[in-house]
Amino acid sequence: MDLDLIQIGLMAAWAVAATGIAWYAASIAQEVTYVTLADGRRQERSLPLSFKMLLPFVGNLQRVVSRPCFAKEVEKSDWMLVAGGYEGLLNGREFVALRMLVPVVMGLIWTIAIFLLGDIFPDSLFVSWRLQLCLMGFILFALQPTMWLRDAIRKRHNAIMRALPFVLDILTLSVEAGMDFISALQRNCETRRMDPLNEELLRMTKEIQVGVSRRKALRAMSDRARQPDLKSVANALIQADELGVSIGSILRIQSEQLRSRRFDRAEKLAGEAPTKMLGPLMLCIFPAVFIILLGPVLAQAVKGLM
Repeated sequence: MDLDLIQIGLMAAWAVAATGIAWYAASIAQEVTYVTLADGRRQERSLPLSFKMLLPFVGNLQRVVSRPCFAKEVEKSDWMLVAGGYEGLLNGREFVALRMLVPVVMGLIWTIAIFLLGDIFPDSLFVSWRLQLCLMGFILFALQPTMWLRDAIRKRHNAIMRALPFVLDILTLSVEAGMDFISALQRNCETRRMDPLNEELLRMTKEIQVGVSRRKALRAMSDRARQPDLKSVANALIQADELGVSIGSILRIQSEQLRSRRFDRAEKLAGEAPTKMLGPLMLCIFPAVFIILLGPVLAQAVKGLM
């Protein structure tokens, strides 16, 4: 009798804990996170649910991540967050602390869920594969923060790469029509929708307006974004400013080079397509054709043998 009461009490405690975690996760998931742009506008940035849930507890690890042994990781996380567009929303210390908290807390919740499912369904795979599933969960949660940030940087770089040739064409036409470079940038930022490239150009124009030299503003934009095409354009404009070369001709040359690079990338991807299609073809299409063509023959052969 006492054992039954203890089991009922434990089940009730687990139910209350699960309900509390679910309610906390649901309330956190509804929150919208923003970054502040150079002109004061706020742009929405999405964070993983695990980050939102654990951010209030990051302060408990500030002393740990402030130690010299974590200095390189914090510095690397800082520039990666800036390149990914999360400057002001997360800093390097918070991200390193999240990399510690996510596998521990979320992995613990995952382990508890696996063992509870194994108790509820004793004849399922959760029983025989408990340890493997728990270990897999810890590994995935340990890799999740870094994979998420790298994916954010990749998406931002791709967006800049796609938009840059068109923006350079607009700037080239504006400058060759008699407009100065800064006015052309401002007009471009006002008329185009806000995308990663526009965010960087807007910040650069605001820095120039407050007194930063054009060379320093271009170099700072290149260091923030760390996108190869944008870095090439920034270096070309810095050299043009130092040598006194016409900006319009430099912009036109850079635009042509970027379009040529994009065409080369498209040709490379097209050339890789047959190789990438070979795997799904061998795994899915050929077995299906084999089953459709030889299935009836094999069925008749089996019936004949029986």
